[in-house]
Amino acid sequence: MADQKVSQLGPGAACCGWNHCVRRLAAGAVDGSVSVYDSQPSPSSKWQAHEHAIVAVVWLPPDYGDAIACVCADGTLSLWEEIAEDDQLPIWRKCKVFEGGSSHILNVQFGLLLSSLKMVIAYSDGQVKVYELLDSLELDKWQLQAELQNITDPVSRIGKPACISASIAWSPRRGEGQQASFAIGFNSDSLNFNSCKIWEFEEAHQRWLPLIELGSPEDKGERVHALAWAPNIGRPYEMIAVATCKGIAVWHVGFNPESDGRLSTENVAVLPGHNGEVWQLEWDMGGMTLASTGVDGMVRLWQANLNGVWHEQAVLDCNGSHQ
Repeated sequence: MADQKVSQLGPGAACCGWNHCVRRLAAGAVDGSVSVYDSQPSPSSKWQAHEHAIVAVVWLPPDYGDAIACVCADGTLSLWEEIAEDDQLPIWRKCKVFEGGSSHILNVQFGLLLSSLKMVIAYSDGQVKVYELLDSLELDKWQLQAELQNITDPVSRIGKPACISASIAWSPRRGEGQQASFAIGFNSDSLNFNSCKIWEFEEAHQRWLPLIELGSPEDKGERVHALAWAPNIGRPYEMIAVATCKGIAVWHVGFNPESDGRLSTENVAVLPGHNGEVWQLEWDMGGMTLASTGVDGMVRLWQANLNGVWHEQAVLDCNGSHQ
């Protein structure tokens, strides 16, 4: 099968992200511009989103049109949507800007539920804010639903952390009666904030509660560099991958609480990683293959065999060759 160049990002590209159907690619640049590619080497759209570098671009779910969230190095977040008027070419319009205030916005992720769209924003002081979109046709109308800290102890006892990055992953499950939940972990100077925790929305009291913490006693507090929540097709448990300096841990999380009321967790594998920091984790659509990339410049694909033993399935280098 011949290789085909999908797009060519310029030397100033700082981050990129595919939309949900993997047909469009958005790339943020160090000069604050954003480019969108549509199966062509050259961008179909390019605009100046910020004055400073773009550090992350995230597509909104396709149910809400073609829209992108841009996290800027100055700590702000902007939402953009593509609109077309009459016979003119589509343009990207700014819908909303979220300011970080005294802290910087580090990351944002969107969770699509049966009745609404929710957005989680993580900040450099360890704060987490959950927003809900009030009108599916108006991407500028967001309501703050909750403010929380990724800890179990009061902030006053441990102080506020200095966070370098944050990783967020929403549960892919959207079935009837399924509670909204997301996982989040920090890379900070505070052990209490770092470990990956799963938060769930309690409908009865309209509040977010920490459901479970993923980490063995000796590893709790390790800085989280990336995490990914696997799609679930028929498994009796959830599967979440968490990357720390010790490698990539694959966790099984049970559906039903045990006698103490807590969900069961099992660390089924620790993958060796990338000889250093892991930058990103992604599952395939079936939740069977995990892709990782890191400081070694490699993309590694991981799978479990029929006995549940995880192994490295393939390695791709930056030149496109594979092993």
